[in-house]
Amino acid sequence: MKYIYLVLIPLLFTACSQKNVQIADLKNYSQNPTSYTQNIKPKLENQEELAKEFIKNYFSVWQRDKLSRSKEEASWGNIYAKKEIYLENHKLASKQWFEKQIENSNFEQFNSSLQKAILIKNSDFRVFPTESRMFYNPKKAGEGFPFDYNQNSRVKINTPVLISHYSKDKAWAFVESHYVFGWIRVDNLLLVNEKQKKEFMKDELYVIVKEGFEVFDKNSLEDLKVGTFFPKKDDKYLLASNSSIKKIDINPHKIKKLPIKFNSKNITNLAKEFIAEPYGWGGLNNHRDCSSFTQDFFSAFGVYLKRNSKAQTLLHKYIDLSNMDDEEKKEYIKRNATPFLTLVYLRGHIMLYVGIQKDEPMVMHNIWGVRTWYFLSESRNVIGKTVITTLEPGNELLNFNPQKSILKKIQGIVILEEGI
Repeated sequence: MKYIYLVLIPLLFTACSQKNVQIADLKNYSQNPTSYTQNIKPKLENQEELAKEFIKNYFSVWQRDKLSRSKEEASWGNIYAKKEIYLENHKLASKQWFEKQIENSNFEQFNSSLQKAILIKNSDFRVFPTESRMFYNPKKAGEGFPFDYNQNSRVKINTPVLISHYSKDKAWAFVESHYVFGWIRVDNLLLVNEKQKKEFMKDELYVIVKEGFEVFDKNSLEDLKVGTFFPKKDDKYLLASNSSIKKIDINPHKIKKLPIKFNSKNITNLAKEFIAEPYGWGGLNNHRDCSSFTQDFFSAFGVYLKRNSKAQTLLHKYIDLSNMDDEEKKEYIKRNATPFLTLVYLRGHIMLYVGIQKDEPMVMHNIWGVRTWYFLSESRNVIGKTVITTLEPGNELLNFNPQKSILKKIQGIVILEEGI
């Protein structure tokens, strides 16, 4: 027994010292997308048709006479009132706090406004009409920052929306975009009339392909993300501002006509815009999470994906791998997945397959961390950015949790060149 303790104690403390270290995959495998694109000949059929369908989806909310969801679906966030939720001060939200949010949500007026509008800023869509953040127990691994459950998504400037109704304090509007609904501050919206709507609703769109701040005029600038769209008129791009739709110039190196051609050069250049981007749950701090990475990557090629990981398995050919063991999954993916046209799905996470390196199937994904143990409790080894890894990142760590590895949890793959 004494011998066992002498063996276990050093192992325990060594594992604990590895609570947050760089995983070996980031050193052993190239993080340069060029390493994965130089020997492929990608092919995506019917890009022009896909782009037309994408534009149709983008403007779809302006073609509706009411929101696509019922009042019960739209107010789903009320379930949080029955849970233990912590606010940004790490104190439990009170019953009275939730009652105030639900009262201010004013869902008695659901679908009463039905105004067309455009986002004039990159905007957070919230579950409740408040800036307050909501967390599960911050002391538990995988909870607390950055997992704000009051955050539905970050939606880009120039996105069309349909307004359902306003909060009782008139500071917030409940809106739906082409892929998400939620509460948005009213000062992030430009209401549009029929003339403005027709001017903006073009059959062609141009897409941002290089990220960074763009100054529109002395009073207006925005951090433009890949997957931000602009209509074009008279060699200028149309931008929704706080008072009107105006014409602006954008650096031609940053914007291209949708869809950009699906070839190795464009795949490489686009992937480089995402690699090493900090993790942003629901778009926190204007960064991406796993599904917003895949959504924005494919949007530039005119391929429409929904917003969350589960929803991204629905519009395309999905192959269930859940009954396979780990080695069977790896072999199936190596044989059947197409680099940069296949998604790998597990509950709560989605990844882009990029090919094979050193006989390992490789994926590019924006990930918070890998599951580990810390003093016999579940923990996370934080990665917190977009990386290229094997399907078992972190498996070399002494405190790695093999039962919760990405590979073991993979449910299936999505083949994007089929079923679209």
